[in-house]
Amino acid sequence: MSNSNNIEYQNKIMKNLNFLQRLFQAYYKENQNEIPRISSFTKREFGFIPWKSKPMMIRHLGFNDMNSLNNYFVKNAPRHVYSSGSLYLMPENSDMGNKKYIGCDLITDIDVDHFYTPCKDDHDIWLCKKCEASGKGMRDKCPHCGSLKLKTLNWICDECLEIAKNEIRKLIFDFLIPDFGINPGEMHIAFSGHRGYHLKVENEKIRTLNTEERREMVDYLTGHNISFEILGLEKMGSNIYGFIRENLDWSNKIVRKLIFMLKTYSDDEWNYFLNNIGLNANVIRSFIHSREDFLYTLTSESHNLWSIEGFGLTNWKTFLRGVVDLIGVELDEPVTIDIHRLIRYPGTLHGKTGFKVQELSIEELDSFSPLNEPNDRLNPIVFESLKNMHKIKIIEKEVPQTRIKGETYGPYKQGEVFEVPNHIAVFLLCKEVAVLQ
Repeated sequence: MSNSNNIEYQNKIMKNLNFLQRLFQAYYKENQNEIPRISSFTKREFGFIPWKSKPMMIRHLGFNDMNSLNNYFVKNAPRHVYSSGSLYLMPENSDMGNKKYIGCDLITDIDVDHFYTPCKDDHDIWLCKKCEASGKGMRDKCPHCGSLKLKTLNWICDECLEIAKNEIRKLIFDFLIPDFGINPGEMHIAFSGHRGYHLKVENEKIRTLNTEERREMVDYLTGHNISFEILGLEKMGSNIYGFIRENLDWSNKIVRKLIFMLKTYSDDEWNYFLNNIGLNANVIRSFIHSREDFLYTLTSESHNLWSIEGFGLTNWKTFLRGVVDLIGVELDEPVTIDIHRLIRYPGTLHGKTGFKVQELSIEELDSFSPLNEPNDRLNPIVFESLKNMHKIKIIEKEVPQTRIKGETYGPYKQGEVFEVPNHIAVFLLCKEVAVLQ
């Protein structure tokens, strides 16, 4: 890119940023009374990312009241807004050791950025910076040259957001309520405004947990580091004995999941699952042939002899590991473990989409549809307008198809110029794949 073209490009980027900042500022002016005051407000640290071409986090800030915070929003209209899960006596102190830490809520981030969903093969795009190969799907390295230097364009759709929602439901109803006795009133759910959901648990006992104790909790929630022997898997002579239905916690979860799979999975589904976890064709055929007998064993109260031809202890462990991965929660582990982590503030705007960080009750979660939510109170697409149109130009090599509010836009190629409604323009500008014309 020549120097003159580079200057022109930077000018367009700055025009984008200024436009978006003005829109965010208007939102914060008009919605000052709608931004919620979170609990322990004066004990939380706040962090902000401004509208700059090379943004950096501004953190170690504290506020005495909502009026002060709203004034900050209106004056600065930040690109991203965060508050701490931790409570401090002096949240504004820039030295972590002098903040006078009190405790930390349990914070969980379930974001489809961190795990595979089938729809990524349609809408996530990668480009190798070394050999310039490109493709779709979730990649951690270039399949052509092996380089780890990939440029990625991660997109959203109803399918991946529904998968993220299912994970947050699993976390709440399969783990936190039954296994940890968490009261639903202590849980605060929010759509992140982008590719997932956040959950904050405000519980006095959990606030006392240190990093290592939170790591143990994460291991339980995800199913990592499970010892199948401790749960009851045992080889005695030539026989292998499995779990008993009456056992609690993970052994019970595994048995219940296996019974469900054995009752509902077709041959094709079993083939896909068993092949995907690495079992060979002979073992797969043997399992499918024996699955009715295995179901009888799991539902019988008289014995727990797990006998399938070709299934030694190693294959059983491989099989159970695959089942555990279906049961465990896909969460961002470092976020949950870190007692000094910041999380998006509810009611604020996400600078990568222009969508609102929308709080939800447990009852509202099931029907919530972030890309096409009919309830105005819960609708995160705050800049929706079909009358206010903007002409934009695509600057990325390829932009996936987008379906928002029941309408489909794209896919687009680099250089295309067209008009779109306000909320679509905001989305594409925030995703940094287009510029205003």
